[in-house]
Amino acid sequence: MVPLAFPRRSALYVPAINARAVAKARELPVDVVILDLEDSVAVDQKGLARQQISEAVRVGGFGPRELIVRINGSDTPWHETDLQAALLAAPAGILLPKVESPESLLRIAQRMDTVGTPSHTKLWCMLETPRGVLAANEILQCHSRLAVAVMGTSDLTRDLRAQHTALRLPLLASLGLCLLAARAHGIGILDGVHLDLEDAVGFGEICKQGRELGFDGKTLIHPRQIAACNAAYSPTLADVELAQAIIASYAEARERGQGVTVVGGRLVEALHVAEAQRVLALHQALMHPDRADPTRSGNP
Repeated sequence: MVPLAFPRRSALYVPAINARAVAKARELPVDVVILDLEDSVAVDQKGLARQQISEAVRVGGFGPRELIVRINGSDTPWHETDLQAALLAAPAGILLPKVESPESLLRIAQRMDTVGTPSHTKLWCMLETPRGVLAANEILQCHSRLAVAVMGTSDLTRDLRAQHTALRLPLLASLGLCLLAARAHGIGILDGVHLDLEDAVGFGEICKQGRELGFDGKTLIHPRQIAACNAAYSPTLADVELAQAIIASYAEARERGQGVTVVGGRLVEALHVAEAQRVLALHQALMHPDRADPTRSGNP
């Protein structure tokens, strides 16, 4: 059996300045909470937001939710102070926006090693510019601390001078390149946000498309999006039953000295068994969230 999966179906951005929203996030049925110091925090509130993040991570209480801190980019005046606070707080992950080369991540990873940041604190990176997408292969293999890539589809759409469309055809090439790099290097990858909170139908279709493409989950901007996102990225009962059938049938075939079998009229090989094991591991993690790594919320 493959290692127990960390569910990352839904990742909610929570403005770090909004103490009420941070408190509420501790109870939401979301897999990942991203405490945001970047876009959702006004310039004159960044200092207070930084303090509130440090306190939120110290207090904990996020349960199995993976607690991530998004800091401001290296080209901003708040980056260094954000980074110092995040390293001291040691959440489950530190998310760096607008990554365009391995160097920016390597600098932070080396800093983490120098100051003794706990090993459970991982690096996450946002791919949201043309340069970042084209460098995805180099970026996503640059350091063992790197765990997850996050697509920044809003910024990417703007930089491409593309249009927001229902099928996201203008973004498919970029999404595909980043997915290829993530899978090649064993990195998790999350789809970007859907900005129209009134477009429930469109949101559902985008979630479906994201799962079909191969994303592990999706970043969200509002709690009302969580349920549909979780449903889209969760194995269905039919998925689980098929996975169980594939594993059982293949095991029987191996006992007979055969390397292939047929399930539901379809040929099954070892590669299908590996995917079935992944589906069952994810299902188990969702059914038993208490089995999740206790350091996911940043508390050893």
